[in-house]
Formats: sequence, C-alpha cells, structure tokens
Amino acid sequence: MRAVYASSQSAEDPLSGLVVGELPRPQAPEGWRRVRVKASALNHHDLFSLRGVGLPSERLPMVLGCDAAGIDDDGNEVIVHAVIPSADWLGDETMDPRRSLLSEVYPGTMADEVLVPARNLLPKPTELDFTTAACLPTSWLTAYRMLFTVNPAAPGSTVLVQGSGGGVASALIAMAAAAGYRVWATGRTEAKREHARSQGAAAVFEPGARLPERVDTVFDSVGQATWAHSLKSLRPGGAVVTCGATSGPNPPADLNRVFFLQLRVLGSTMGTREEFGRMLQFLVATGIRPQLDSVLPLEQARDGFAKMAAGEVAGKIVFTH
Repeated sequence: MRAVYASSQSAEDPLSGLVVGELPRPQAPEGWRRVRVKASALNHHDLFSLRGVGLPSERLPMVLGCDAAGIDDDGNEVIVHAVIPSADWLGDETMDPRRSLLSEVYPGTMADEVLVPARNLLPKPTELDFTTAACLPTSWLTAYRMLFTVNPAAPGSTVLVQGSGGGVASALIAMAAAAGYRVWATGRTEAKREHARSQGAAAVFEPGARLPERVDTVFDSVGQATWAHSLKSLRPGGAVVTCGATSGPNPPADLNRVFFLQLRVLGSTMGTREEFGRMLQFLVATGIRPQLDSVLPLEQARDGFAKMAAGEVAGKIVFTH
C-alpha cells in the first residue's frame, strides 16, 4: 500500500528520513477495524517523529500521521480518534501512562489504510467533508480539551493564544471566539496575525508585545520562546494552559511571579473520545471549520512536511488519498 513513513531519524535534517513509497498491507488484530483513508492531516508530532522524539528507532520504518477520516469495512464514513489506551484501561484515556498516539507504537494514518481499535472510530457528521474531518483528531481535539475542560475561565473572559499560525492555536481561536471569549493572539508575521483575525481573534499582536491589559488565561503550545511573555500577560490568579513545547521544554520558571501573583500552570494532552464527540457537535452547531493552509495529494507529502519544517504554515496541511 502507499504510505508516508519514517525510515530513519535526524534532529538536524528530519526530512532526510521521510519516504513516500510502498509498505506491506497491515493485518488487523482482533477487535481492530480497518479504515480506508480518504484524508490525513499533518502535525508537529510527525516532524518530532522524524527528529527521533517519542519514536524509538527500533520501531522504524513507521507510518506517520495521527489524523484521518475515511471509510470502514462496513462502508461507514468515520473519523479516527488517535489516542490508543491500554487494552484494559478504563476511564479518561489521556491519563493512561501507557497510552500512545497512532504512529508511535502502531502504524499511523498517512497510508491507504490504517488499523485502529473499534472504539477509536467516531461517525463522521454529514456536515463535515473528509478534508475538514481529517484536521480534527489531534490539534482540534487538543484545543477543545484545553478550552472547555482544563481552562478555568468562563466565556466572556479575555484569553491570549500564543503562536497563532499553528494548528492548535488556530483551533483555539476559532472555538473560543465562537463560545463567547474575547480572544487575543500573537503571530510572528503579518500573514499569521491576519490568519488569527480571520479565525475570530478580536486583536492581534507581535510576539512579546505589551498587551492593553492582562488576561484571564494564556494558551501556550510554543513553550520556551513564549513562556516569559505568557506569565507576564496573566492577571493575578490567572492560568496558563500548556499542551506542548515546539520551541523547547525548559524556559526559566519565574517562580517568584508564579507564587506572588498566585498563577496556575495547567497541562493538557489530547482529549477523550467523549470530548471528541462533543467537539464534533460543537462544530456542527456553530458552523466553524478548520482553516486550511494546503491540500495536497499524498504523493506530494514531502512538500507539506517541508512547509511545516520551515514554519510557514497558517492553518492545517491535509493530504488527500
């Protein structure tokens, strides 16, 4: 079958290990379902895998991709939930210390077919096409949990989204605006700031800019490059919700500011199947949709990876199968 996979890894040149080629068709374990993929989406997670982060070299070659929408063996249009918990795990799967994402332990979604546990399939709403649906399992579900499960600030509050060009940030802006938050966002370029405005941001700023007032919550998926600004932007008692560290995981903690202003640092990872179902209904009810940066055929996946590696993305990059 056609597949986009990691054959080797390099921190300095991640695309050197990227292959668009053929791999054997996988065999389904008991209780797993086969999905014929119609569209898959690119995430920073895929670049991290090529850099050797979170994917041990002994698992290579590994099909990349966490996100997919397609058709199962019964002809149902489905969306794939990417979080794979342990077989005996009960409850919130994001709390399972042995959980994985597709493309970490099990082959990912950038292939003609992907195998997942039956419980990891959700019906695709008819209101969403395959390209749109493929954008949702990682970045949009991550944003939904950050905003509606972890975030302590109610609608009507002011929130800041750091790094507006990324998939999680774009999703946060769109959903927060639709839910009644006043959304501010930062972006490195005017194009990224304009992208944030188009998603619903009420005001946009350059990275590190002094804000008109302090905010109730900062959503930060960037990490080291934005952390100091995130803490300085919070009102006393405010919270920073973090889901990633694409620019590095070890910024100065600034503990004096944290304890003196009684700030909260809240971590958030992916989301549950139940949250995914609610998010789908939220999109249907509000009419908001992911904004696309590029839609490319699977054979041109390298172009999408190169664009993300260069930091030139505003919205989601989707591969059609």
